[in-house]
Amino acid sequence: MSSRLELKKVTPNGYKAFGPLYEYVASCGLDRALVDLMFLRVSQINGCAYCVDLHWRDLSKAGADPRKLNSLITWQEAPFFSARERAALIWAESLTRVADTGVPDGDYAAVKAEFSEKEVADLTIVISLMNAMNRIGVSTRLAPAATVAA
Repeated sequence: MSSRLELKKVTPNGYKAFGPLYEYVASCGLDRALVDLMFLRVSQINGCAYCVDLHWRDLSKAGADPRKLNSLITWQEAPFFSARERAALIWAESLTRVADTGVPDGDYAAVKAEFSEKEVADLTIVISLMNAMNRIGVSTRLAPAATVAA
């Protein structure tokens, strides 16, 4: 699949506008591994090959358990996820599939049981940011590098 356009080149200021949001996410107090896990799961759902590759590599470099990463797609059945991670994953999936889910009260209750109000707000920003980036990646046909570094 060939790339459609390079958003960074066509609208550099628009693309750069995401920078402060990434900076906020990095400093909001949520665990970086949890943020990257949300980035990866949202990217899997949205089918953004570039972002899946990027966030899988970020988690791998940070020392994430390979079995956990491999099982993220089946997190509901896999034993590798904490209650907090499971609540965040419920929230991520509900928000990412908003047109289908309507974000039901049960999903909100699940995330509120594990996270403070500010943390739920920050998770919502994390998930929304990755959904936006996935839409950019998928619509422009952004792809990971074809070669794997040794």
